[in-house]
Amino acid sequence: MSGAFAKIRSKVRGTCVKTAVLCFADGTVFYGEGAGAEGEAVGEVCFNTALTGYQEILTDPSYASQIVNFTFPHIGNVGVNPEDCEFSERGAVGFITRAIVSEPSSWRATNNLRRWAQSSGLIGICGPDTRAITAKLRDQGAQNAVIAHRADGNFDIPALIAKAKAWGGLSSENLTDQVTRKAPTDWTEKRWAPETGYLNTENTPKKYHTIVIDYGVKNNIMRSLADLGHAVTIVPAKTSFAEIAALKPTGIVLSNGPGDPLTVAPYAVPVIQEIISAALPVFGICFGHQLLALAIGAKTEKMKFGHHGANHPVKNLLTQKVEIVSMNHGFTVVRESLPQTAEETHISLFDGSNCGMRLKDRPVFSVQYHPEASPGPNDSFYLFKEFTQNMDKQSVSA
Repeated sequence: MSGAFAKIRSKVRGTCVKTAVLCFADGTVFYGEGAGAEGEAVGEVCFNTALTGYQEILTDPSYASQIVNFTFPHIGNVGVNPEDCEFSERGAVGFITRAIVSEPSSWRATNNLRRWAQSSGLIGICGPDTRAITAKLRDQGAQNAVIAHRADGNFDIPALIAKAKAWGGLSSENLTDQVTRKAPTDWTEKRWAPETGYLNTENTPKKYHTIVIDYGVKNNIMRSLADLGHAVTIVPAKTSFAEIAALKPTGIVLSNGPGDPLTVAPYAVPVIQEIISAALPVFGICFGHQLLALAIGAKTEKMKFGHHGANHPVKNLLTQKVEIVSMNHGFTVVRESLPQTAEETHISLFDGSNCGMRLKDRPVFSVQYHPEASPGPNDSFYLFKEFTQNMDKQSVSA
């Protein structure tokens, strides 16, 4: 490898003990202080620009097989708590922070990020120059690496670099199979509120029955639906159309998820095509947006370094309004490949990439970003209301 990064060694602050290492496949090595679990993990390094919500980010299933480099330096300062998990297990395999993780200062904290990460099997490294890592990914594109943590600080660097080189990347395996639920599950929790926490919906009236196909779904998607009077059933990614139809849904959500949509397409696309043919209202989110695009004949491709953060500007082409949204994806829909039956509805103001579409003759639409946020702004919560309105229109026409 040529260039300044070939010989980079991170500057570690103060009395940091070098008990962790980040080894890129190109031979670049960063040292730091270990946090969380000991061991090693291979993954794709991405940078996330969010200022808050690190616990939600690290438990997002969309981050499976990824190592999150946080551009905001103070990660861990508000601790962790059971309410802020987006998945019952971890999503990411590792994390990188500039500052050493401190004891939390928050009335909501029930644990320290270090201890929580250790119990979750999540490996962290604190102290590397996260700006240099971000610049590396921005200039050179997404990179595979191994993150390792050992209390004795002894590492076989050549072996770790070799392991990073040997890994096939996000397109090499079906990550959805690792995070999807194994059986249908009913959801009974609304969005969090300061005064009440999570309210239960078991004894409240429900007008709609929404099926969420779980490709790696975040909990706040179901909470957002429950807030609007939806009875929500989550089904595994490989559920057939016949099984879905037997549940008598009023609408379908194609959820977010990790990795390359082409690895899931062989079994997901035929089901989505049957759902479209049945004229059911459909709402695709992130990975679900990409799968919907594949189902209507469009194409997807790997991005240079993806979109990851809670502060991304997206333009709604239908209203001409700009929304600040949460994003987390390394693949994108090729806008030029959208068929005549579809209309582009949203674009990224960072790079002009496709961020939304709808079908012209069906109650079907999708977005590349996360309207449920968690973390992030609520600019796009209206999309859940539009999905609900589509169900109302279907009910009237029926």
